[in-house]
Amino acid sequence: MSKLAKSYVTHARDPVERREVSWRTVLFGFIRSRRHAKRRGSEVEPILSDWHHPWIFFLAVSIMVMSSIDAFLTLELLQRGAYEANPVIAWVMEWGTASFAAIKMAVTGICILILVFLARVVVFKRIRTGVILTAFFSIYATLICYEFVILINRL
Repeated sequence: MSKLAKSYVTHARDPVERREVSWRTVLFGFIRSRRHAKRRGSEVEPILSDWHHPWIFFLAVSIMVMSSIDAFLTLELLQRGAYEANPVIAWVMEWGTASFAAIKMAVTGICILILVFLARVVVFKRIRTGVILTAFFSIYATLICYEFVILINRL
């Protein structure tokens, strides 16, 4: 029997299917991701990889937390007599606070997923998408500080 045939027979009898996706697969893939570097010599840098720098994870989680804080502070300020300056968000708020929070979290989450997925892509021939995440982090931090100062002044 040839080596290839033996290999096929061995794998055909293996009771564990390696290609099934489960939470164990996701966790194992997160801890021991394989694609850290380029796959071919001709590639300059891998655009899509299994592994992202921990800074990207920190930015993604922090932006989602700050988005939640922003939604809470916005609602508090509106109760204290402020008005929403963003016309799109003001229109969404007419549907209710639950719709506002759900739409805000969904849009923010989808945008973050896209930016994390494309974290190594260079846009405008100069800027990595990961830098855009850092800019959003900075903008949200500034916005939350601004809202917090306004909230303190309205107390």
